[in-house]
Amino acid sequence: MIENKVAVITGASSGIGYACAERFINEGAKVVLSDVADDQGEAAAARLRDQGGDAIYVRCDVRSKAEVEALFDAAIEKYGRVDTAIANAGIVHACDVLELAEEDYDNVIAINLKGVFLTGQIAAQRMIKQEPDADGSRGTIINMSSLNGLLAIPAIAPYVIAKGGVNQWTKVLGIRMAPEGVRVNGIGPGSIATEMFNKVADNPQKYQEIMSRTPMLRPGDPDEVAKLAVFLASDYSSYITGET
Repeated sequence: MIENKVAVITGASSGIGYACAERFINEGAKVVLSDVADDQGEAAAARLRDQGGDAIYVRCDVRSKAEVEALFDAAIEKYGRVDTAIANAGIVHACDVLELAEEDYDNVIAINLKGVFLTGQIAAQRMIKQEPDADGSRGTIINMSSLNGLLAIPAIAPYVIAKGGVNQWTKVLGIRMAPEGVRVNGIGPGSIATEMFNKVADNPQKYQEIMSRTPMLRPGDPDEVAKLAVFLASDYSSYITGET
């Protein structure tokens, strides 16, 4: 499906990002992991190489356009092209919305929304210059959204706002890039067993509240999201764009 494709993944040192990197490696892709947790990111890339994969780590703060540009330039310098970009970097800040500090709001929006915008914009700029592959594709962009792009939890207001914006950005970029041979889609997971989930479900009562609205009565595994990313990066989803 994605053998020998080149994927750039932000926020890839752990959680869903790392699960995507590992799954892509298992499917035969080459992966550029990026994050701001350098030690963790370097260790993640080394772990994938130890498994026989072709992976490198490049530091990138997605709030900075220059750093996102440098990330894609490094990927192209190493592998010659970028076939898939996964805009996954994100954080959560839990707080009563009436007590939310401006700087905390700004930081979540800068990473979770502006960072996804910059990653998609710059990926699209690079992909549009690439020669299409055999099926006419110049690349795919995958934005990591959330169920909270539709459902509101007041205690994580900036996260909810950002993910709603990610859904609309996915539509905007998907429509713009469709004639160019670049597909853009989002993934909106529910509760996935990551460090971020553990922050939100940090006591038994909160965990039970979340599971009470989760039909399978368990958190998802990060690899269950990664498998969907593989589908969206492959030609199995060749007629899907602008969707979350």
